[in-house]
Amino acid sequence: MALTVADLEARFNDPQLLDSGAPLAHDAQQLFDTTIAHLERGDVRAARRDADGNWHAVPWVKRAILLGFRLGKVSEMPSAAPFSFLDKHTFPTREFRVENQVRIVPGGSTVRRGAYLAPNVVCMPPMYINVGAYVGRGTMVDSHALVGSCAQIGERVHLSAAAQIGGVLEPVNAAPVVIEDDVVVGGNCGVYEGTVVRARAVLGAGVILTRGTPVYDLVRETVHRATADQPLVIPEGAVVVPGARRVSSAFGEAQGLSLQTPVIVKYRDDKTDAATALEAWLR
Repeated sequence: MALTVADLEARFNDPQLLDSGAPLAHDAQQLFDTTIAHLERGDVRAARRDADGNWHAVPWVKRAILLGFRLGKVSEMPSAAPFSFLDKHTFPTREFRVENQVRIVPGGSTVRRGAYLAPNVVCMPPMYINVGAYVGRGTMVDSHALVGSCAQIGERVHLSAAAQIGGVLEPVNAAPVVIEDDVVVGGNCGVYEGTVVRARAVLGAGVILTRGTPVYDLVRETVHRATADQPLVIPEGAVVVPGARRVSSAFGEAQGLSLQTPVIVKYRDDKTDAATALEAWLR
């Protein structure tokens, strides 16, 4: 009998399923394979947005992915010479067909099993998308970019060259990094530890965002920080660039030291839109 999403959720919400002291159910492989198929179709996601706009992890989906690591045996992966890969046999690379309407340009890119790429996604080589990730329609993942495990990328996003979007599998209730629709992530940016970048924001080249990063908002004269129960959130339409703040200790002042910190210098306007417009011809 075919397993529905409700069936899968019920099974993976059983706390004993991944109990290291309990034997795996005889149908564990079917549970895992079915969940992965739903992930690859975009039917389920590793994170969801509630009515208030807050993002939450979907723990049962993460448990399903972790089950795959328990089931997997290290084996040699099919590859083209001179490259050689060894990984859990449950997580080979994804295969795409023309009907998926995804472009993966030749040059060494890899999408791992269990990731969803919507139609009109463009992948420039080399780049990597990990298990459980979701990449929305019309997004471009540029060269040397990483989309980490369970990261959520919206529609019409541009992940510029060498952008790093962190992932998370454990703990299962930890929310992944979320990049909402129409965001531009500049080259060599790093977004980690469950940070949420709201729609239409622009991260200038070299911006680093972590849970412990304070972001200084020159426009609204406030500081955006993560709290004990909330991630760092970059406001909608914010334009963030690398900045610096003076070290106030006596030694720091004597040495002329400063700390790197992101700064919101403006909010998106027509001039910003023109400068960051995605070229439809490339898609």
